[in-house]
Amino acid sequence: MTPPPLFHLREGNAPLVVSIPHAGTFLPDDIAAQLTPEGRAVPDTDWFVDQLYQFLDELDVTVITATHSRYVVDLNRSPEGGKLYPGQAETGICPTETFDGAPLYVVAPPDPAARADRVARYWQPYHDALSASLERVKGHHKFVRLLDAHSIRGSVPRLFTGELPDLNFGTNDAAAASESLANRVVAAAAAQGFSWVLNGRFKGGFITRHYGAPTCGIEAIQLELAQRSYVDSGNNPQFQPARAAALVGVLRLIVDEMLRVP
Repeated sequence: MTPPPLFHLREGNAPLVVSIPHAGTFLPDDIAAQLTPEGRAVPDTDWFVDQLYQFLDELDVTVITATHSRYVVDLNRSPEGGKLYPGQAETGICPTETFDGAPLYVVAPPDPAARADRVARYWQPYHDALSASLERVKGHHKFVRLLDAHSIRGSVPRLFTGELPDLNFGTNDAAAASESLANRVVAAAAAQGFSWVLNGRFKGGFITRHYGAPTCGIEAIQLELAQRSYVDSGNNPQFQPARAAALVGVLRLIVDEMLRVP
């Protein structure tokens, strides 16, 4: 199979960059051959997140969307390792287990040399493009915002107890975005009747923490959506347009707030 480009980049002129790092499902042949049948089904994909944000084209927003599965390399993890959430289960730069703890590899997982190769081949180009996009947009505006767009099953007992709220905002406890921006974004969403939390189980991954620097003119927010808001879960998730319509309306309000002049 001919591999797709590592990512799709739509350059816009608005002061917002949207990163969608986990919606990709492509597995290179050499990596797919090492995975279990469950691994090849890529169950931990952020299903259809790129479809939810299609309205961004109308707003002249820069959007970068990965095409490869997070099982190739996780674009929202540091290549140097380290825990995002000490004391809690999480996956690394090259995941070796599913979110539920099932092994991904038929034999041995990638060794340090293989992980370094994947970082150079798949991780670095995405981040080079994301960094360049932020700098380009910042060069035309007094500020730039970054929205890191994700989704996850609402119930993953290995990762968290109970059910996640519909909307999970993360600013790394206000280190990645100002409280005033976070409060405006949350208020816009809360008024629509969706459940939400700010800096709960998901405070923001590597992308939010690495690029969010309010004192340097870049504010970053991660938004983790509970997938029940727009898909039927199971072994073959199905997009539900009627259910998704209300969610897309909320996402538009969130984006409007992130585009608003401080």
